[in-house]
Amino acid sequence: MKITVLVSRLLLGFLYLVFGLDYFLRFIPYQPPQHPGAAGVFKAGLLAAGYFYPMQKVIQIAGGLSLLSNWYAPFFAVVLFPISVNVFLFHTLLVPSGWLMGVLLLVPNLLLGLGYRSCYRGLFTARPKV
Repeated sequence: MKITVLVSRLLLGFLYLVFGLDYFLRFIPYQPPQHPGAAGVFKAGLLAAGYFYPMQKVIQIAGGLSLLSNWYAPFFAVVLFPISVNVFLFHTLLVPSGWLMGVLLLVPNLLLGLGYRSCYRGLFTARPKV
């Protein structure tokens, strides 16, 4: 399991760091696709909000750095999980041609959750005492 966690942590950290930085620095040369239908409406709504993409990309950069450096990695695996789920659902339900990107984010994130499960015991307490 140690190798699985290491590979998953490095892959996820690298992907989130690169794509988070690319939003601000534009070093990957590509044309952003114009998504038709519901995917386009969804993306336009997020862009119109103004704050969503910059906030998400800052979280991705922080999470990527955390996973690559193994500093607070279990915490950022949890923080990045909703982003991984959303990317997976977007790329499998709304733009099925991009399903691989969703899988490349969700599977390592799930494997990290499994590998770090001992760190999450307190989160799954039915009736916590304060």
